[in-house]
Amino acid sequence: MSEAQSLFAVLRQSADADCVSALERLVRDAPDRRLARINVLDFAQREGLDEERAIATFLQAGQIGLLDMSWNVLCPSCRGVLDANTSLKSVRSGEYYCAFCNLNNEPALDDMVEVSFTVNPRVRRIAAHSPDQLPLWEYYRQVFWGRGVDLPEDGLEAAMQQVTLDAVELPAGEKAFLSLQLPAGFVIVLEPVTHAAQFINVAGEPTQERQNLTLVYNNLRAPTDEIGLRPGTIRLSLENRTAMRALPTVWVVDDKFMAAVGKRRPYLTAKRLLSNQTFREIYRTDTLDVDQRLKITSLTFLFTDLKGSTELYERVGDLVAFDLVREHFRTLNEIVAAEGGAVVKTIGDAVMATFLTPDHALSAALRMREAMRKLNATHGREDLLLKIGIHEGPCLAVNLNERQDYFGQTVNIASRVQGLAQTRSILATAPVIDNPKSAEVLGSNGQKPLAQSHPLRGVAAEVAVYEIP
Repeated sequence: MSEAQSLFAVLRQSADADCVSALERLVRDAPDRRLARINVLDFAQREGLDEERAIATFLQAGQIGLLDMSWNVLCPSCRGVLDANTSLKSVRSGEYYCAFCNLNNEPALDDMVEVSFTVNPRVRRIAAHSPDQLPLWEYYRQVFWGRGVDLPEDGLEAAMQQVTLDAVELPAGEKAFLSLQLPAGFVIVLEPVTHAAQFINVAGEPTQERQNLTLVYNNLRAPTDEIGLRPGTIRLSLENRTAMRALPTVWVVDDKFMAAVGKRRPYLTAKRLLSNQTFREIYRTDTLDVDQRLKITSLTFLFTDLKGSTELYERVGDLVAFDLVREHFRTLNEIVAAEGGAVVKTIGDAVMATFLTPDHALSAALRMREAMRKLNATHGREDLLLKIGIHEGPCLAVNLNERQDYFGQTVNIASRVQGLAQTRSILATAPVIDNPKSAEVLGSNGQKPLAQSHPLRGVAAEVAVYEIP
């Protein structure tokens, strides 16, 4: 039995059977380019699989060494990869610069950090394991562009040649000279290995005189410069002063260019992965460094607590109460996972969970309340009375008490809102209720929120809070 077969046998013991079979076929039969930085959402869509199960399978495959996970910092404009990391710990909180777009951006985990997977070389050796040997256009596909760029599956070179004036592979320490005819329009000389770019605004009357431009590639990432030239001949001098090859490419940026590289598709974000229960269970203490603070622009927090838990222990005794509370935790965990969320932590009898969007948190809250009602009916007593608070907003992903956690006013407000809740209450703030998909959840359940206004400790103004009856 090969190592790959042995690893897949191990994976079948814990992961979804259909997902494992589809992944095994991919690793065995797919061309090399489809095994480099795999987009798990695209994989699930191609194979007709549930996204959450596919993500869990890829995470478990990463845990046993079938796949290698990569955290890629993206330019929010072009979706090019600005930095590739084997761990989220390596992602900086400071700004990243995209020379292609001439933009500085502070990474937000919502859309600027993607998570992809590459087959481990022990399982199957592919071309991307030696990126310095990839052909030009495959380097762009497999290394430079992120997984959210929907490039042609076949015919990428033909599509790019239509907008390419010239391209050259320049070994370390070498020079090259290109003689080109510049058309009127906007031209970019992009070097994808060092992430260097030169903008050329070609305008005015055509010239018969030869124009000259010298570009030197080194490891210093300088801001992108723009120069003006006239249509006509240009002699382009290129020098590679780095220790690796360079791939300078001269592009005409027009409608054809955007048609080739402007299409987008969904991809797995760091934000989504941090709110994935399987990920949190596997990487419980190995996600962020103590000093890291990474921005998330929107995340929904749900807090729960049991009303009268002290009285419950007094009334039924420690042993029975412990079994009841444990059953309550198990039920809440299942509901959170089913709604695509993750339990961040438990505090006493309380739960803190995160969801990507407000509608899933609201749906989870309604299911939790109904589940507690059924548990109480089964036991013939009103023992489990759940109070729930929900709020959505920006926050920071941090490491607290040796676990991945969240920090910020959004977290504080969600906790305070839960503190306002009474027996069996679900309280949610305006950002949750005003979400269009939340309205669909409430409408399908025949729920009409009741508006209230409350002062919250630590918040200057009163907060609009809605009770879900």
